[in-house]
Amino acid sequence: MNAGAMAGKVCLVTGATSGIGRETARGLAAQGATVIVAGRDRRRCEGTAAALRRSYPAAEVGYLVADLSSQAEVRRLAEDVARQYDRLDVLVNNAGAQFRTRRGSADGIELTFALNHLGYFLLTLSLLDVLTASAPARIVNVASNAHHGATLDFDDLDMRRGYDGMRAYRQSKLANVMFTYELARRLEGTGVTANALHPGVVATDFGAKDEGLRSLLRRAARPAVRLALGHQMITPREGAQTSLYLATSPEVAGVTGQYFEDKAAVRSSDASYDVAAQRRLWAISAAMTGIG
Repeated sequence: MNAGAMAGKVCLVTGATSGIGRETARGLAAQGATVIVAGRDRRRCEGTAAALRRSYPAAEVGYLVADLSSQAEVRRLAEDVARQYDRLDVLVNNAGAQFRTRRGSADGIELTFALNHLGYFLLTLSLLDVLTASAPARIVNVASNAHHGATLDFDDLDMRRGYDGMRAYRQSKLANVMFTYELARRLEGTGVTANALHPGVVATDFGAKDEGLRSLLRRAARPAVRLALGHQMITPREGAQTSLYLATSPEVAGVTGQYFEDKAAVRSSDASYDVAAQRRLWAISAAMTGIG
């Protein structure tokens, strides 16, 4: 990494207290950026910010606490960013989770969709003014190749009929990609880019919010189980590389509306390119969050 390459840039990373979010924040701090660590647990936010300051004394690192499944807390986070910082050059939407059983958010919305998609949607739109004023700026949406084969059931996005945790997760990741494409079109000419990515199969505590998934992931972390699953998991630091590439690399300055794996633009699922569905998702998301 080029130390100092991001000096003067303000970067917000959600889900930044563990896994690829923490490694993304670390990579930005290593390049001299002002980093805003966002997470739902104050103690972990404080610890992450303190560790980054110790490792990179030249970097300015702050933190803000918010549960991004709660629309009120998303709005407060955006307000805090706008009040405490005079610019925002990079927004990395990274916070997410998967749940084996159906749960409702503080707003009564299925929790996977509320956190993984509506959290991205509402936070991004709430910060568009400051991002546009800071242009050139970048929006990086962490999705997943799990979106391949997924579809959006517009009659039951809340999954009240026949809930399945993996299907809910895959739907939310498809929504991330479709949101990115529609957002990029709407931002044309503003100097703000939007791209999505698959980070790889990363060994993290991704399921930490769900006790059943915690047990599953602990078992999946064992080499024999990884082999049986057909996955070679990568480290969180490796998994953060494409996020960092999209957030910092001059090679993708001006590139927008693309889906990346291993620092390369690749084709996402056929379903993700349905423009009518993208616009319908946007309209529904706007109605669910009360934002245009």
